[in-house]
Amino acid sequence: MASKSHVPIPCPVHPTATVAQAIKAALDEDAGDRGDVTTLATIPESTQATATFLAKADGVLAGLGVADEVLAMVDPTVKVEWRASDGDKVTSGQVLGVLHGSARSILVAERIMLNFMQRMSGIATATAAMVSALEGLPTKVLETRKTAPGLRLTDKWAVLIGGGSNHRMGLYDMMMIKDNHIAAAGGIKAAVQRAEEYIRSAGLEGRMCVEVETSTLAEVDEVVELLRAARQEGAPRSHLTRVMLDNMAVRDSAKEGGVDVSLMAEAVARIGDLAETEGSGNVSLSSIRTIAGTGVTYVSVGALTHSVIALDISLKIKTL
Repeated sequence: MASKSHVPIPCPVHPTATVAQAIKAALDEDAGDRGDVTTLATIPESTQATATFLAKADGVLAGLGVADEVLAMVDPTVKVEWRASDGDKVTSGQVLGVLHGSARSILVAERIMLNFMQRMSGIATATAAMVSALEGLPTKVLETRKTAPGLRLTDKWAVLIGGGSNHRMGLYDMMMIKDNHIAAAGGIKAAVQRAEEYIRSAGLEGRMCVEVETSTLAEVDEVVELLRAARQEGAPRSHLTRVMLDNMAVRDSAKEGGVDVSLMAEAVARIGDLAETEGSGNVSLSSIRTIAGTGVTYVSVGALTHSVIALDISLKIKTL
């Protein structure tokens, strides 16, 4: 997708999926085998119109690049004048952009553009709030793979627009050894050793990282032992670079932020500079700063993409 001033944050990269594929699937789903029968029946082909995007709530705008591509796919003769950019804080009543062109084309594109923009803006708004809560701290906000099926790219793009950082894109670009992998592999040590063997046999040295999920200090100690062994002289390079501290922030209304993070803080201290750390579980806008205060490198928040509150945006059309 070409760089544009109103789209300052580029879309993340995927080896097989594209935003264009997601848009085409959405348009095909909408059109079925007859197209927009209401518009075809009621609007003369020659009718020209303008249409105004209007914010109906305060938030962070995202998805303009997707809207551009929807229009290009539906009718490249429809022109848009954007009056805001991805990442802008917008307020209710603000005009975001104006379309000019075929009324039929605008109506066909309308719902698909709004669906993408509203969802992406909702994600960007939630992400920006989390990032703002960590102002002054080095901890970064991540999403997870808990994205809407088929919308992985746009969901993760919205997180970037909101000021967050991306976790792994999928199952292919980073190894994450979770509790079920550990159980099936016969323990943390066996799982990590097999991961390292796979990386070497597949020729992925230096191109693949490994993260291990832990939920107890005993599991953290197992990982620390592996990390220390990898630093000994003559030891093969370790690709284990991050430790997830899952549900180590325990809900406790009596504590700051509504969470007791003493377990997580101890885990971070034991890991030290041996690896990055990722806090996960019981993360909310009220708890995230307390969790980040333990010194974790990242805080991952599944709710950014699996519990989206869409930003209300409308499109109002006028014929010429």
